[in-house]
Amino acid sequence: MENEREVLEWDQFGEASRALAAQVWRSGFEPEIIVCVARGGLIPAGAIAYALDLKSLLVLNVEFYTGIGTTLPDPRLIDPVPAHHGLRDKRVLIVDDVADSGRTLQFVYDICGEYTDQIKVAVLYQKPTSVIDCDFVWKPTSEWIAFPWSSLPPVNGESNRDN
Repeated sequence: MENEREVLEWDQFGEASRALAAQVWRSGFEPEIIVCVARGGLIPAGAIAYALDLKSLLVLNVEFYTGIGTTLPDPRLIDPVPAHHGLRDKRVLIVDDVADSGRTLQFVYDICGEYTDQIKVAVLYQKPTSVIDCDFVWKPTSEWIAFPWSSLPPVNGESNRDN
């Protein structure tokens, strides 16, 4: 059904991010840095970083989705673009909110792959349409997800683009 949505509430997000961090920990993978895919991955990455007691985060601003089910032709980095030299030979955990098409995560994975081969990916949700199979997933879904940080319209009065 087209209007079906997976709704994530704040309290459930707390449980989900902690469970995702526990998956990482139990796997034996000990990341040295988290690469956060902004914007959607900002809040999950912060929560997971706290749960893993990891202070090193790199934020990559990636633009791809322009609305529900609409994208640019390809993901792209947008300013500010940080130097990536801090990734060299590090154990990297890429964190995002959802692997929908997976193209954004594949894009970020390829960037990180220029500096290290020790890369794992963690997401709250993964859809069956994702081109990347994430290492750590809290929940699989086929639905559009309403996240607590993006489900309300912006305070500037603009309509919610839900992205």
